[in-house]
Amino acid sequence: MPRPDHVNATRKGWPRRGVFASKTWPSGVGDLEKSMGINGRDERIPEAGRKGAESGFLRVLRAAALVAVVAGGAGSLGLLLRAGRRTPRLLLLLFVLWVLSPFAALVWANLVSKHWSIVTRATLYSVMLILTVGSLAVYGVVVLGSPRAKPAAVFLLVPLAAWLVTAIAVSMAALRSRRLSR
Repeated sequence: MPRPDHVNATRKGWPRRGVFASKTWPSGVGDLEKSMGINGRDERIPEAGRKGAESGFLRVLRAAALVAVVAGGAGSLGLLLRAGRRTPRLLLLLFVLWVLSPFAALVWANLVSKHWSIVTRATLYSVMLILTVGSLAVYGVVVLGSPRAKPAAVFLLVPLAAWLVTAIAVSMAALRSRRLSR
């Protein structure tokens, strides 16, 4: 049996009507914003409605960043294996773990970031995109460009730089977010 309209309306955060109009407002509904409607009159939009657009952008950014990091990890692995064709197996395994470690850390941070502030999450997702593109660009130049005597230094320094950039950028965003919330 369908529920009465006044019950469904209160669950969505819209004003109560009829017998239930005298009841107290549910929490969060007091934070309403006025906007001009299609009919030229003021309509009230709940706080949650405004955050929907924000979270929609973050959702797209998060998905793009996650796809980029997974593709970047695979691309980096492929470029490393091409550069290390004549490298001993144990050393190559250590390089694989080192090169993939920033990508694994970014995927892990993506998984645990659901309760972080919007600023910190947006910073993380941006760092994910930037580091992926940057890493692939540097590895691509080293592997596909003119032959070099020792490309191993690049495969040691790029992951180190990725770790440092990630730690600094996310920490600064978290501190900034904490200061803004006070």
